[in-house]
Amino acid sequence: MVVATFVHTQHILSAHSLTFMNVSIIIPALNAHRTLSACLQACQSQMLPAGVQLEIILVDDGSTDGTQEIAKAANVQLIQHPNQRGAAAARNSGLAVAQGEIILFTDADCMPQPNWVAEMIRPFQDATIQGCKGIYATRQPELVARFVQIEYEDKYDLLRTQPVIDFIDTYSAGYRAEVLKAVGGFDEAIRYVEDQELSFRLAAAGHKMVFQETAVVYHQHSNSLRRYVRKKVMIGYWKAQIMRRYPERVIKDSHTPQVLKLQMGLVALSLGTLAASIVMPLAFVATILLLGLFLLTTFPFLQKAWRKDQTVCLASPWLLFCRALALGIGYAWGLARPLAKK
Repeated sequence: MVVATFVHTQHILSAHSLTFMNVSIIIPALNAHRTLSACLQACQSQMLPAGVQLEIILVDDGSTDGTQEIAKAANVQLIQHPNQRGAAAARNSGLAVAQGEIILFTDADCMPQPNWVAEMIRPFQDATIQGCKGIYATRQPELVARFVQIEYEDKYDLLRTQPVIDFIDTYSAGYRAEVLKAVGGFDEAIRYVEDQELSFRLAAAGHKMVFQETAVVYHQHSNSLRRYVRKKVMIGYWKAQIMRRYPERVIKDSHTPQVLKLQMGLVALSLGTLAASIVMPLAFVATILLLGLFLLTTFPFLQKAWRKDQTVCLASPWLLFCRALALGIGYAWGLARPLAKK
């Protein structure tokens, strides 16, 4: 293990300087050599409010590609898992040694903006706030990646309307350390979207979390349809596991557009009627009607996409159909295969 002391980075003198001064960034990594150097450099180049001290903890979850060497060369604190244990376990390992009063999380394929830490810790000036969530940006040219960015921005529009949220993604996340430790950190049985489970657990315990849209990290989104669909299937599967614990979130959470659930239902019904049309030709009419309804539900998203990227807008009906289908397949898989009880 390589241990680094707190990093003193460039400071911003601010009237909003905080009284707590120790902040920890925890980054889980698995075979991240292509993106890790840029991530660590961005974290080490943060401009901080006066007096704030920062430590960076890289948790290598059994990499075999040189991730460890990159972390050592960057002189950040390195924790090594000899075998893959998952992102939740990696974050918990970082939390166990972190010295900060505020714990920030990002991912090894993210590049936080220079003011990211300063913006992430700003909400904690309010003693009632226990967690906050920042946002993604991207510079990728691929069509699917540009669609993914607009997809996130659509969700940010929803979050922006809510003074309190129940959903924090760990690509740009902040929590009070004492709260994270009190609830036991991340559930290591959840191997994907473990941040959702933690968010719902914190919300259920009455902890206040907020959206901090000025805290930005650049990211490498899924840049092909295959990768995008695979990711959505996995999200659907693990979402089903989480919903068993928090059934009230099936109805509503602060991050998921309600129209998405309708779209998943319409896609499932349209495929069902399409299959039925093999023996009942009239069922094909129902398929056309259902697909027409699906298209109508996409119009609000298409309007937003048209203003931002007209090419993405034109491709969005198909991509939104693929999203609903992949999430539906994953969710059905998750319902059929619950996690084994401990």
